[in-house]
Amino acid sequence: MKKCILIDDDATARLITQQMISKVDNLEVVGDFENAIDAIKFLNDQSVDLIFLDIHMPTFSGFDFIKTLKSPPSIVLVTSDRNFALDAFEYNCVVDYLVKPLTFERFQKSMDKIPQIAAPSSTKTEENQETTEDKLYVNIDRRLVKIHIPDIYLIEAKGDYINIKTEGKNYIVHSTLKKIENKLPSQTFIKVHRSYIINFNKIIDIEDNSVLIKQDIIPVSRSNRGELMRRLNLL
Repeated sequence: MKKCILIDDDATARLITQQMISKVDNLEVVGDFENAIDAIKFLNDQSVDLIFLDIHMPTFSGFDFIKTLKSPPSIVLVTSDRNFALDAFEYNCVVDYLVKPLTFERFQKSMDKIPQIAAPSSTKTEENQETTEDKLYVNIDRRLVKIHIPDIYLIEAKGDYINIKTEGKNYIVHSTLKKIENKLPSQTFIKVHRSYIINFNKIIDIEDNSVLIKQDIIPVSRSNRGELMRRLNLL
């Protein structure tokens, strides 16, 4: 059974969230707080797996609270304000952004995104089960979209955005190449240029200072060429 707490100055909102949590088999509420200060005191002695957190609270906002946590658990923001979704996902611990009034259907989708909370599917075999390392969630139009990491073949920097290219679709995400590089398995992905990261397993051929990935010809910088050549299984 996983443990969670609620932090919201609206008692009715806390009650509604608790009712929805009661329908999740492997999740229990171990704390219910109307302000962030009391929650911080609780967390000094207790650990939890998930926090449901309001943004707008007197004196101490939800974002202020997150900044106090050295090793934050997963956090689901529950708020009536739609305007802070992009800010919210700058924090790696924030896994979803729920807008009040809540519906159970949307709440359940949120729980399904959290590996340690989602109930295991009886139809999956050990062989085809996804692991946390197999997927990446990106924020697109204030929605968290799941991308299967093995499907990614190319990531291109475009100003303040990156273009993630997969086998089936492209995703434009407000992020940096450095940030996504830290999320990718280093044994599969390699940065070949200041503007490009490629899936090493998707390379078709290499010629001079470029590689062919699908239909994309990607430049390889002089500083990155050595690492690329070291990783090739040359005959």
